Amino acid sequence: MNQLSRRGFLTTTAGAAALATLAGCDSGSDSKGKGTDASKLSANREGAMDQFGVGDQFKATVPLSFSIMLLSNQNYPYKADWLFWSELAKRTNVTLQPTVVPASDYNQKRSVMVSAGNAPTLIPKTYHPDEEAFIAGGAVLPVSDYLDLMPNFKDKVAKWNLSGDLDQWREADGKFYLLPGLHQDVWKDYSLAIRTDILKQLNLPVPQTWDDLTTVLRAMKKAYPDKYPFSDRWSTPPQPGANSLLSIVGEAHGVWAGWSYQHANWDASAGKFVYTAATDGYKEMLQYLNTLVSEKLLDPESFTQSDDQARQKFAAGQSFVISANAQELVNHYRKEVAKISGATVAKIPVPIGPIGAAKTGSRLENGMMISSKIRNDKNFVALMQFIDWLWYSDQGQMFAKWGIQDTTYTGSVDDGSFKLTPDVTWAGINPSGKKNLQVDYGFSNGVFAYGGSTKLLDSQFTPEELDFQNVMNARKTLPLPPPAPLSSDDREQATLWQTSLKDFVNQQTLKFILGQRPLSEWNAFLSELKSHNSDQYISLVNKAYQDFKKNHG
Repeated sequence: MNQLSRRGFLTTTAGAAALATLAGCDSGSDSKGKGTDASKLSANREGAMDQFGVGDQFKATVPLSFSIMLLSNQNYPYKADWLFWSELAKRTNVTLQPTVVPASDYNQKRSVMVSAGNAPTLIPKTYHPDEEAFIAGGAVLPVSDYLDLMPNFKDKVAKWNLSGDLDQWREADGKFYLLPGLHQDVWKDYSLAIRTDILKQLNLPVPQTWDDLTTVLRAMKKAYPDKYPFSDRWSTPPQPGANSLLSIVGEAHGVWAGWSYQHANWDASAGKFVYTAATDGYKEMLQYLNTLVSEKLLDPESFTQSDDQARQKFAAGQSFVISANAQELVNHYRKEVAKISGATVAKIPVPIGPIGAAKTGSRLENGMMISSKIRNDKNFVALMQFIDWLWYSDQGQMFAKWGIQDTTYTGSVDDGSFKLTPDVTWAGINPSGKKNLQVDYGFSNGVFAYGGSTKLLDSQFTPEELDFQNVMNARKTLPLPPPAPLSSDDREQATLWQTSLKDFVNQQTLKFILGQRPLSEWNAFLSELKSHNSDQYISLVNKAYQDFKKNHG
């Protein structure tokens, strides 16, 4: 989940200049990294195509095999006989050798294997900045040096003006070490689900703003005084920082909070970073949530209860509002409230707050590290071409997402004629289908299927969800903050400060929301943040921002 607080920084001219440099490079394809000399790769081209460009089907000239760390999702656990594997080998002449790891153990297993030097070549499902732990030891490839081998990646960066987004992942040396999923547009999924039959019963409109939501909750409380109208989830383990509600309310107030909490917020008017939890926006977010709790509109257990407890309350009619995404709405909420006569539920557009009808967020998704050991392998160029086709070409993304035309789907996403074949089901689409696209075939696997055009994204949505997306897409996207990557030495110091600060902010956030600490003590809280080195941390970040701007533009 990436909810970024963005106040303008890149001018149109600067952004266009950076993009033109990136798009125009042939051998050193990244404007901020040094690039690579193609002549130095002559010994690493076995299996590679002599000509490989945008729109070309990659197929290795000899059979190749590459190792990959594969997260096994509990909803579609790994199967060796998935159609995905055999069709991938047929199309590309590449066989992948998976090291299968359960999702619950994935991050720990990845860290152990990379640190020990025995990780597979491809290490996907890595979330920035997790890769930073492996850079100093040289375990992962500086992938930005080799973008000249990836024409589809470069094409999408140029067409979608993603250079500013990529800057967010760069290190102090100007390079990035994680290949991200690339989205054409910022898109939103997480919002609130509301019992629409209760709205109708009380003659209440769908809330458009957070203040509207307060009005709706007050009316619900008046009609049902023995209930908390809003009881929320996604706070397990109990940690107020790991919470969807704080994330979307924080975004409405222009700050990184909840799931998206970042210690530094960009203040465009001041031209510098400030400590997030010390901002007026963060205080206003706390005040809003405290009001809901103090008026008994929001269940105070929302920040500590398990997901199951929150869902059970919603399913039993003990609450009427809960955080949601599209799949939770279809897969759980509607099924669970079906036992209540006349109950209906819908996901509403994210309510609008003080920043107005705007949205924030990165167009980069989780990405893939590549073991640096492969750089000197004879098949290195072929590997990079393969990655570029599967993860970044239109054809590869369509294959990974939806499978094989006339087998798992028909039509085209470009002209809106796309449909799953009648016997295939996925996430509420074709519910009568007997074959699950993920479980039975291995397509729409989160290891391979992410990123892509807005049309590809829209192809997965029901008409109801498309309506939600259309509302969100009409909102202005706020610009990104400038990059401020820390050096490896500064990062070590910053990590120590961050750990202490995050624990303290989480504790005090919960106390302020629940009324265990009055907001009249805000100035004391600011002083306590300083005692936890918030000023020193922000000074380090602002120095990194100035250094990066000086060294890389």
